[in-house]
Amino acid sequence: MVSPVFEHVRLPGGAVLPNRLAKAAMEENMAADGQLPGGSLVRLYRRWSEGGVGLIVTGNVMVHAEALTGPAGVVLDADAPLEPFREWAAAAKSGGAQVWMQINHPGRQVRADMPGVAWGPSAIRVDLGRNSARIARPIAMTPEQIAETVARFATTARRAEEAGFDGVEVHAAHGYLLSQFLSPLANQRTDQWGGRLENRARLLLDTVRAVRAVVSPTFAVAVKLNSADFQRGGFDADDAAKVIAMLAPLGVDLVELSGGSYEAPAMTGQAGDERSRAREAYFLTLAEELAATSPLPLMLTGGIVRRAVAEEVLASGIEVVGMGSALAVDPDLPNTWRHDADASVELAPVQIADKAVASAASMARVRRQLRRLGAGRRTRPGVSPKVALLAETLHQKRALRRYRAWLEARTV
Repeated sequence: MVSPVFEHVRLPGGAVLPNRLAKAAMEENMAADGQLPGGSLVRLYRRWSEGGVGLIVTGNVMVHAEALTGPAGVVLDADAPLEPFREWAAAAKSGGAQVWMQINHPGRQVRADMPGVAWGPSAIRVDLGRNSARIARPIAMTPEQIAETVARFATTARRAEEAGFDGVEVHAAHGYLLSQFLSPLANQRTDQWGGRLENRARLLLDTVRAVRAVVSPTFAVAVKLNSADFQRGGFDADDAAKVIAMLAPLGVDLVELSGGSYEAPAMTGQAGDERSRAREAYFLTLAEELAATSPLPLMLTGGIVRRAVAEEVLASGIEVVGMGSALAVDPDLPNTWRHDADASVELAPVQIADKAVASAASMARVRRQLRRLGAGRRTRPGVSPKVALLAETLHQKRALRRYRAWLEARTV
């Protein structure tokens, strides 16, 4: 009997995924010169495509050259050359997977040492306790900046289709800009973008409408949404259900559910909630609640490393299972599951008391695996998270120098 994870799924817009396993987005921070995809990303994504997933979602691609989540982020705007993106898309599709580009704006979640801009719905800084000074102080966006941002998302989506991608995923989770507007904690505006949920969702809805208007009807448009922010008084599962209903008439093909932000990093397993699983499938309980009423297909991402858990997720009404860290460690895991249902990967928990530092170390350990795969080498998941974080810090310093020089030359 074929496992349900290997059944194909047809999405509302007509796209057909060959199976229900997806490589979820992970922020690689592996851009080559010019903030473009290069040989390392091409090799990494070809490796994932050969591994057997039905869908590959890229790490976030930035829509605004002056607003990056990290100095080695990839930028696709009106001025970026398309050929490197064509090579990236072709590699990701080489094994038969669909490939979607995740498109994003960081908003206020920008490092203090980064050049460019730090924008938010309100001038409220990310609260990381004693680490707060590492994050830039944002300014509240003007209506003109909001309109420019919607246009940037549409431009990136249109150019992604031109480059050969099969779809885009609009990132409205993890505390980035669109998620910030959704949050009653980060968004304290009193105009048409603030207050009640319908207003806080306006930027996301306008962005999706603008994207859908410039791409083909069969080009997939997905949204990544927090099932909850895991902060008292923040965006919660009831809000998520209402936003999914708002997205339904706009031509959205799939909503990926995740959770958390820099302030409450549940997406790396570092935030606790009685409804998030500490071990595996962090957000399944919340997703089950949302699947009961969702008019759109849902994808669930967060900590899944075993086929039995992937099957449990599908049995709960979710259409697609997203995996990140598991495929950073073993990109062949989906193919292995075809003949070994018990195969899994294991990453030791990060034992650091400070949640923000623990989250950074967890991501650094994953990125180390991605860089090894991009260099054509085997992964080493046993690396110390602290060692990985130190190496990542040095990598980021070099990347920051390159980004500063690139941005300065571009704006002269």
